[in-house]
Amino acid sequence: MRIWAYEARLLLRSKLAAFALLLLAALTIGAVVAGMAEVSRQRAAIARIAPAQAEDIGAIADWVVKTKDAGSAGYYTFHATWDAPSPLAFAAIGMRDVAPYILRIRALGLEAQLYDGDTFNPELALPGRFDFAFVLVFLSPLFVIALFHDLVSGEREAGRARMLAALPGTQRRLWLRRGALRFALVFAGLGLPFVAGAILSGAAVMPVLAILGLTAAYLLFWTVLAVLVARTGMGSVANAAALAAAWLVLVLVVPTLANVVVDRAIPVDQGADIALAQRDRVNGAWDIPREDTMRLFYAHHPQWADSPPLPTGFHYKWYFAFHQVGDESVADQARAYRAGLEKRSSAASALGWVLPSVGIQALLTRIAGTDLAAQLAYQDRIRAYHRRLREFYYGYLFRDRPFDRADFAKTPQFKDS
Repeated sequence: MRIWAYEARLLLRSKLAAFALLLLAALTIGAVVAGMAEVSRQRAAIARIAPAQAEDIGAIADWVVKTKDAGSAGYYTFHATWDAPSPLAFAAIGMRDVAPYILRIRALGLEAQLYDGDTFNPELALPGRFDFAFVLVFLSPLFVIALFHDLVSGEREAGRARMLAALPGTQRRLWLRRGALRFALVFAGLGLPFVAGAILSGAAVMPVLAILGLTAAYLLFWTVLAVLVARTGMGSVANAAALAAAWLVLVLVVPTLANVVVDRAIPVDQGADIALAQRDRVNGAWDIPREDTMRLFYAHHPQWADSPPLPTGFHYKWYFAFHQVGDESVADQARAYRAGLEKRSSAASALGWVLPSVGIQALLTRIAGTDLAAQLAYQDRIRAYHRRLREFYYGYLFRDRPFDRADFAKTPQFKDS
């Protein structure tokens, strides 16, 4: 242990090394704090849903009870859905930075509501929010470069290489010890703040260990690359330049080009196009015979086909029916859109096997529950809830049942998984 302590003192006597390690620790702490603050903000926003929802429903109920019209209740009542962040979401914010984690929906057409905020594939995207994943993927290689670029060449340039080579049987152990010490200090600068954040967030042990393992593997990749460059016999400045160029290519240039290639190879329409198509179909329903709309609706929902005929005037069951017909008219387009996103995500995961930065980002967001799969799972929960809402209101609309204040309490409630 004494020799390790001596090596540590020798390393920290270098102002560059000491500054690099302190800066890395400070950046990681800042990233963890920023990530936890964002997750806390999201949790606070979700916590405000229940009282705000109760207040809205109370006001709507005061108005609906005058007519006891279920259509008015279904039309004016918004129902909140939410996707609570996982305990490790602070480490990799992922899609939670660009996709909605709270969505208020009505029992009307869902597609237009769902795609008002579009979804995209972030696995290959360039840096986003400042979080642990950002520091690990984009910044930590620079600190590995700073500590390893002159590991051997620095001794040679200082004139100590021949003396060290003359020591019997110790040269290999010396370089291994110095390399391991630098690796351990960089890993500690990243890992300790992350573990502290995970403990404060109540994260499970296995996912934390998985992220630590990914951190070690990513640092090892850059360490091995730095050692291979050092074996070329170039000077310290040349080593640093070569490693910086490798960082630029592997972390920024190639992932960006890969993103462009994947987007062009797997074209995907925008979610806004689905919303627009659905709205066009809904708006067009005002110009076609109501019986045609109801015939289309009953074809897919025969359980309501025995509903009494439409009255001469406006009836909400026709209004709700053509919203549902509008949704069904773009169902194939919505499935194609989702399939395209999943293909892009699969392509990104495949690229992760040859581009460590892409692979690490994808794995971090997957473990943190902030990737595309998590966002699509949230959409699935919204769709299931919307179906329950529709069926609930249909039971009143198509049976001409009055909707009173007590019926608001019977409305299906959304439950996050």
